[in-house]
Amino acid sequence: MAIEQVNHVALTLEEQLPIWLIVIPFVAAPLILLIGNKGLAWVFSFLATAFSLAISVILVLTLKDGGVISYHIGGWAPPIGIEYRIDATNALILMLISLIATVALLYAYSSVMSEINPKHHTLFYASYMLCFTGLMGIVITGDAFNIFVFLEISSLATYILVAMGAYKDKRALTAAYDYLILGTIGATFFVIGIGFLYMATGTLNLVDLADRISDQGLNRTIRAGFGFIVIGLGLKIAIMPLHLWLPRAYTFAPSVVTVFLSATATKASIYVLLRFLFSIYHPTFAFDENIILIIFMPLAIASMFLASIVAIFQTNLKRMLAYSSIGQIGYLLLGASLMNQLGLTATLVHMFNHGITKALLFMGAGVFALKVGKVSYENIAGLGKIMPFTAAAVVIGCLSLIGIPGTAGFISKWILVQGALANGWWHIALLIVLSSLLSVIYVWRLIEIIYVAPTKKVGTITEAPISMLAPMLILAFACLFFGVFTDFILDPAQTSAQNLLSLPISGIENTLGDGS
Repeated sequence: MAIEQVNHVALTLEEQLPIWLIVIPFVAAPLILLIGNKGLAWVFSFLATAFSLAISVILVLTLKDGGVISYHIGGWAPPIGIEYRIDATNALILMLISLIATVALLYAYSSVMSEINPKHHTLFYASYMLCFTGLMGIVITGDAFNIFVFLEISSLATYILVAMGAYKDKRALTAAYDYLILGTIGATFFVIGIGFLYMATGTLNLVDLADRISDQGLNRTIRAGFGFIVIGLGLKIAIMPLHLWLPRAYTFAPSVVTVFLSATATKASIYVLLRFLFSIYHPTFAFDENIILIIFMPLAIASMFLASIVAIFQTNLKRMLAYSSIGQIGYLLLGASLMNQLGLTATLVHMFNHGITKALLFMGAGVFALKVGKVSYENIAGLGKIMPFTAAAVVIGCLSLIGIPGTAGFISKWILVQGALANGWWHIALLIVLSSLLSVIYVWRLIEIIYVAPTKKVGTITEAPISMLAPMLILAFACLFFGVFTDFILDPAQTSAQNLLSLPISGIENTLGDGS
């Protein structure tokens, strides 16, 4: 395969944007620990994520109509060297991760003070930066082994972040331990799969890997690699029945950690799965298509219904939202299982819309926890009348979670239904609608509890502090904005879906930098 390499004496700032997405937060982590000041730790973290958000928005606007940016680390051209490769697909995910990371840090200033041991505040922000770096790296890298490296960076930092919830609830330690065990198993399966692919092809570059797999045809080594990769990523995504780590991790982690992870971690892993399903392996391979239709689609539908049914019977807000997230993962997998442009577009749009929606709802749970100590339904009853702005933001998130027209959640579910009908699968479209009705049940139960049920602590509860309320209102506005002005997310998602469904990529286009 011929890979073009462009040598530059000096790179412009625009050509170096991909590497800055990784370098800035990665360097911020040790600086935070060295300085050791809690206030500066927050400032450094916020500036790093805000800078990454600005770069991500520029990349989305640049690549929404197609094109690819390739950055060669150290001046070594791929497939020998490591490549950071950005197109419309991962630019959208990069923007989601950096947006949530930035808004969550606004929320974190007060949340961290109340939920994390003061001795560990600088460690928290350093771990947050490492987790953010890892998630961005997973999405941006064009090298299969580096996906594993960044996956481990984000995972190790995540285990620390979840365990910090032990300051309020010791069960966070066992939740972090469960996450560590299952996450390590998932990462091990993934790297074994990468090893099989390297054994069969002799390359780790994703573009080169796609070409060599298509050239040599299928063999048992390639099939085995695919199986290990799917199982490994399935654990990281929390595909039912590989989801057991997620409810406990989301329930007992500090609120800001749950906000960040619920909106980003599973989305990054789903992005990698989509890359392997549609860019490296391809649905034209019979075994790939069979796995999608025979395994992914039934598991997706099972997640949509079973997780939603479990969510209905929960009495803890964070645990209910955790099971709701598993159900929403089902929608993401179902869109990919349709194997058409509408289905993949729905998956990509829903990744973004669900990210901002679920982050908003977990922020609301964190505010309730701050005011009443716990987020059981008994404790949060009637808070809507005492905390009107917080409750209003939560209601907007609830409406978006259901998919009410005018909210961000509607457009992705509507496109998903269209994708099912485009294949002539009216029964799948009906199941999508029915599963959404289940979400109406647990969402309406929550709204009824915070507005109708009597509260026990009327005289001691006040509205959320502005540092926590402001990011909630930002995300509530985003749920409404992207529900009305859909083109900003829909255009790059459509381009991404078309790229993913095309034949495996045979070269690197629009090479902007070589890292020399």
